[in-house]
Amino acid sequence: MSVLEMRDVTVTFGGLTALDGVGLAVAPQQVHGVIGPNGAGKTTLFNVACGFVRPDSGTICHRGTPAERLRPTDLAPLGVARTLQGLGLFDRVTVLENVMVGADRHARTGFLGGLLALPGSHREERALRERALATLDELGVAHVAGLYPPSLPYPVRKRVALARALVAEPELLLLDEPASGLSAGEIDELGTLVRGLTDRMSVLLVEHHMDLVMRVCDQITVLDFGRVIARGRPEQVREDPAVLAAYLGETV
Repeated sequence: MSVLEMRDVTVTFGGLTALDGVGLAVAPQQVHGVIGPNGAGKTTLFNVACGFVRPDSGTICHRGTPAERLRPTDLAPLGVARTLQGLGLFDRVTVLENVMVGADRHARTGFLGGLLALPGSHREERALRERALATLDELGVAHVAGLYPPSLPYPVRKRVALARALVAEPELLLLDEPASGLSAGEIDELGTLVRGLTDRMSVLLVEHHMDLVMRVCDQITVLDFGRVIARGRPEQVREDPAVLAAYLGETV
């Protein structure tokens, strides 16, 4: 059973069709990439998967169960975490506290319980703090735990945002262009990291760096003008005439 399945998803904005009957299925413990030229509909598809955009028609299923009227607040209970292009970090709290926000779904009392000093809240806060520190350490940025995001280089902030998603221990991780703004060496490290996640989760990767996609993905869905023009393994997609035509001769 697919961790995430999208069937016949159509999205229109006014007179513009952003997605036209798009479907994909993310298998357990696999990296599924979504690629396409600028304006192909990648971001819209990601926003549908996150609940930011409600499709005009189509079905979104998690583990075979339709998720009707999906909202961003529904993701954590479904075992889904995401990162965004804009990072979304809180500037006025520390890196550690930013990551603890992602771990909050593991707490019974939550942050409100901590503010009200409910029974067990202090013990849970310690557990969340340890979980967050361990995740930062896994990504090699535990040394910045006490700093504030605006003081950090962009690549480090990207890792903090990823740590906040990973600390929730999701079943499905949604990554929106995680390689943007990174150097070639940093993209290489990112690829190794993403491949290493598949022993504990599935990944839906929306990305335009073709070398990263071809390296880390098990399956790829290719969009062009809001439609699926190809799908399959990287070696199949790389040689697909429709994909080559969509990229107008760009190296894929």
